[in-house]
Amino acid sequence: MSCKVTVFNKTMRTASLLIALVICHAKSEGLSEVIKQVTPSVVAIGLYTPIENSGNQVLGTGFVVGDGKHVVTNYHVVSKILDPQIVQYYVVVTGQGRQITAFKAEILEIDPLHDLALLRFEGKLTSAVLSSGKMVEPGFDVAFTGFPIGAAIGLYPATHRGMVSAITPDAIPVQNSNKLTATMLNRLRKPELVYQLDATAYPGNSGSPVYDVGSGEVVGVINKVFVSQGKESALSAPSGISYAIPVRHVLKLMEKQNL
Repeated sequence: MSCKVTVFNKTMRTASLLIALVICHAKSEGLSEVIKQVTPSVVAIGLYTPIENSGNQVLGTGFVVGDGKHVVTNYHVVSKILDPQIVQYYVVVTGQGRQITAFKAEILEIDPLHDLALLRFEGKLTSAVLSSGKMVEPGFDVAFTGFPIGAAIGLYPATHRGMVSAITPDAIPVQNSNKLTATMLNRLRKPELVYQLDATAYPGNSGSPVYDVGSGEVVGVINKVFVSQGKESALSAPSGISYAIPVRHVLKLMEKQNL
């Protein structure tokens, strides 16, 4: 009798393992399809300065919204004051590898408090699907796609996966008060809630869409990474903690342009 029970238990364990493997494989295939769905809407945000003859300087990531002619990114990605003495403008860059297309872009709306900017560009691309704006809960599985190291070897979108590990006030500790900026102080006075993610993002991921791994709907925007050992360690020693702005603030920004 005991032999039969042992064999039965082993059979059940084997069956359970096979079922788990099938489920994991199905989830993996599902995410691959979602990434294919989202990636066409993900673009690089660059700065074009013809006089420098150095091509497009990639500053961060963005994603296409609305009618396919608008892009959302972080405000800090496009906050540089352009030199009025020379030809210089922001561009939306799409494509892969060295086969890229750059569209001239202009800033329509900014939201420094939530680190968001809305741009319009001279072209039309596939738009991302945005969620309703309802906050997701800790434990929610997400992915984000962007250009973590810019375009040093060409334009290649990379995807990272993680989950929402916490919903926390939009404030990161600094080592001393000298590092506090006016924007940081304003956020401390009026703390907004952001998503803390257990996934590694890099400087080039700023503006990347954070989306539901099941549906591809955008639920947030990567805007910063917690760096524990100074800015120079952001690539060499990432903390594995990233933050994202809830998409509800994106929807409010788009409403200003009737999108």
